Amino acid sequence: MSNNTMGLRGISAGNTAICTCGKDGVGLTYRGYDINDLATHSTFEEVAFLLTRGHLPTQQELTAYKNKLYPLRGVPQEVKKALQIIPGSAHPMDVLRTACSVLGCIEPETSHSQQLDISDRLLSFFPSALCYWVQYARNGKEIETTTKQDSLAGHFLELLNGKAPSDEHIKCMDVSLILYAEHEFNASTFTARVISATLPDFYSAVCGAIGALRGPLHGGANEAAMELIEQYATPEQASQGILSKLQNKDKIMGFGHAVYKINDPRNLVIKKWAEKLSHGHPNQHFYPVSEAIEKRMWDEKKLFPNLDFYSANTYHFMGIETDLFTPIFIISRISGWSAHIIEQRSDNRLIRPNAEYTGPTEQAYTDISQR
Repeated sequence: MSNNTMGLRGISAGNTAICTCGKDGVGLTYRGYDINDLATHSTFEEVAFLLTRGHLPTQQELTAYKNKLYPLRGVPQEVKKALQIIPGSAHPMDVLRTACSVLGCIEPETSHSQQLDISDRLLSFFPSALCYWVQYARNGKEIETTTKQDSLAGHFLELLNGKAPSDEHIKCMDVSLILYAEHEFNASTFTARVISATLPDFYSAVCGAIGALRGPLHGGANEAAMELIEQYATPEQASQGILSKLQNKDKIMGFGHAVYKINDPRNLVIKKWAEKLSHGHPNQHFYPVSEAIEKRMWDEKKLFPNLDFYSANTYHFMGIETDLFTPIFIISRISGWSAHIIEQRSDNRLIRPNAEYTGPTEQAYTDISQR
């Protein structure tokens, strides 16, 4: 396989009207709307509506949509029982994959006419399911999975921390969910489309997408970034430490991107939030440490931070455990996955690419007695 086709980078694998990213190495739009405008002026619920319905909602449509999502936050008793037997040592990504599969058994899709309803259900369900397991398996508490929070961001933070979050934290989480909501044919989304093309149920495609997101080269990068940042107490230590890692040819997670060539437009948004939340935090030194890492990576490798790098800071400053970073990705990206599953189904073609064979040439068969 040639270097140009390795990993299918730069190869068009289909059409989509949902998202465009990396035009000329920069930029990101959801259905034509710039990510900066959406992150500044919109809410995650508006963006989820945009992705799955194709247009920004009117106030009446948004109110109706949120009213629909609110009662869908509950976790069925059967799913709770499944979550209760998963140990606290399990990775939360595995927990959400399992929760999705169990929900698919309890509330199965029997017709494509249900797909929007299932999309909405999963959007509301994932924050509740994750927090129910965290509180039960790690904190020994069985919680109610409903809150009076108006937004999914606020709902998630309240269930996770057991208290009402600050308006600042709700807004930051809302922005993060918007930034992570969609990103064209990334690995997990493409996985969802490949699975959808074989015409299984909605949940099967989502479970597959979660599996693809599980890996550190995709969704797990924010967790790896936090583990890196925590190694250093000062910017000076960080700068020298990263230099040593680069000399040892260690992989530094959270930098560069398969599509963007100049910068990650999402990082420009989340970095501002990381700085804002750092003020007064016990580990506020993590922000200047991150800046030192960023500078060293640019000076040495001309690599820029992607969304995952400073997202690690913001999640940490909101008191979120590191291994919950990637599950938050699911809570957001289910909106984009759903849009792609629906789009794939609307004009379906089985996705079956060819491969360049690199094995031995044709050989004569030898009977086992003569081998």
